[in-house]
Amino acid sequence: MSQRSDWTLIHAHLHQTLQQRQLLAPSRPVLVAVSGGQDSLCLMKLLLDLQPKWKWQLAIAHCDHRWPADKGLADHIEQVAQSWAIPFYLEIADQVTTSEGAARQWRYQALGKIAQTYQYQYVVTAHTQSDRAETVLYNLIRGTGVDGLQSLTWQRPLVAGVQLVRPLLEVTRRETGEFVEQQHLPVWLDAYNQDLRYARNRIRQEVLPYLKTHFNPRVETALGHTAELLRADVEYLETAARSLREQAMGSMSENEPTTTLKLNRLILRQADLALQRRAIRQFLTIVQPKATNFEQIEAITALIEAPNRSRTSSFPGGASAQVEGDWIIWRNSQGD
Repeated sequence: MSQRSDWTLIHAHLHQTLQQRQLLAPSRPVLVAVSGGQDSLCLMKLLLDLQPKWKWQLAIAHCDHRWPADKGLADHIEQVAQSWAIPFYLEIADQVTTSEGAARQWRYQALGKIAQTYQYQYVVTAHTQSDRAETVLYNLIRGTGVDGLQSLTWQRPLVAGVQLVRPLLEVTRRETGEFVEQQHLPVWLDAYNQDLRYARNRIRQEVLPYLKTHFNPRVETALGHTAELLRADVEYLETAARSLREQAMGSMSENEPTTTLKLNRLILRQADLALQRRAIRQFLTIVQPKATNFEQIEAITALIEAPNRSRTSSFPGGASAQVEGDWIIWRNSQGD
């Protein structure tokens, strides 16, 4: 490789990760999400250094939230892209939002839009092992099952024809910081990341340092390993639950309206509770567009053994479920 003299351990680690996990195919268009912080600039430089080997067509995408602290950031990142002679794409939010969840959702939508418009098969983000550890703690504190604890997976579909890839999940924030310092990369210091009103920042600034000092200096690695182990478990359980759900829904008539769907209780009873809950959660994602919560899943699960004519309280939009013999009947509104 022409840049062998600059080859570092983090270069070797990323190269090996990409090979072993087959995250990015060679000679493909790759869109890199760059926020301007140390992690995303580290990732961009690493991919540029690996490009002679992998032959990617690299580009930078930036999502401008229009936050006051980010004034001038988009121009800064565009100048970085120009200095590296790679394409730059910018998406600007229609409205300013301070909600972490809403901002994250918009970013992924924006990245998916850019990728589809300009035909990029991959969107790559710079989530690190440190981000993964923070997400595990954040979801655990809020209350979650194993799905929440294994979040931030190596890859997942983003939109049709586009894969979201996170190749730095075994790299810590300390390592990305050392790399950008060694490479003299123009990091944008984000005031948002210091604002302790946001839960993730408090976990990053206070909780994880406390855990490192008083419990385990390698707590980020330990939490990352936990997430990775749970990822394989979740994949297996989701596949088994999908099979159960398809069997339970398999006896439906093709002529039945989509406003009335049903599950066979006899089939569901044959499965363990963990699979019942997962199958019902999958069912609920089909029949109702809004997010599914634990109470809704439990309400339907209780109907598997409930007496005939038992029913749930109304779901959003007036939907409900009722026992009719061997079936749990879902109706999308009281009038159906």
